[in-house]
Amino acid sequence: MLNSLPASAAAGVATPVPYRVTRRRAETADTVTLDLMPAGPPLRPFQPGQFAMLTAYGIGEVPISVSGEGRGRLVHTVRSVGAVTAALHDCRRGDVVGVRGPFGTDWDVGSARGGDVVVVAGGIGLAPLRPVVEVLLARRSEFGRVAVLAGARTPADLLYRDDLRRWAAAVPVEVVVDRPDGGWKGRTGLVTTLIPEVGVDPAATVAFVCGPEAMMPPVARALIARGVPATAVRVSLERTMRCGAGWCGHCQLGPLLLCRDGPVVRYADVESLLTVREL
Repeated sequence: MLNSLPASAAAGVATPVPYRVTRRRAETADTVTLDLMPAGPPLRPFQPGQFAMLTAYGIGEVPISVSGEGRGRLVHTVRSVGAVTAALHDCRRGDVVGVRGPFGTDWDVGSARGGDVVVVAGGIGLAPLRPVVEVLLARRSEFGRVAVLAGARTPADLLYRDDLRRWAAAVPVEVVVDRPDGGWKGRTGLVTTLIPEVGVDPAATVAFVCGPEAMMPPVARALIARGVPATAVRVSLERTMRCGAGWCGHCQLGPLLLCRDGPVVRYADVESLLTVREL
């Protein structure tokens, strides 16, 4: 199959393209955001919601959603949870990583034009949604009411604190933590508790949802109970991904290959699949 691909297509799909780390920002104790610039010919532009396969040379590769993009620059937020992500987490400015992509479906933010939008994130799920919020703010006049709801386990786990403050100057932003510490003065609980209070027209709302898989069905059900159409609730799902191009089948969820048919899908299309244990 690879023999049928031109060299320019095979590079970036089947083989990693080198990108250099130009900036590293610590988000939490175990999470960093890396800015990457191509060390040679760049990959095609990424859309919000798509992902890359990031390579730590000599160790392996992992799928990471894009958390920012522009002028050839890629931004990825990485949480250290294994050997590959630990190596990426420890990268410093000037280090070179491999990038394959872009892969998968995107959030299709433009399809929400003219209506209201709710962005619901849990934990590291804010990373794939960060570009969505940036698009909504950059093209603010094209959308109706916009609300951002972000949840985290503890205050120390909150991502993008500066961004959250900047967004809150333009649209309503609500943050909630499950396990507050002594200095926390914000809201406590689950992100689902924020949904009944969102000031949008449910029937004219598109919702973008990302977080731990166990979080997304309750969030989707709360949105639907509020009146948001099930077909207007979009979620980003994760599975073990290897090839990124729908060849190996590692990321299969029922009839879907999430590296190709996802990661962004309509909740209505996967609701029954998410109730099947170990699927």
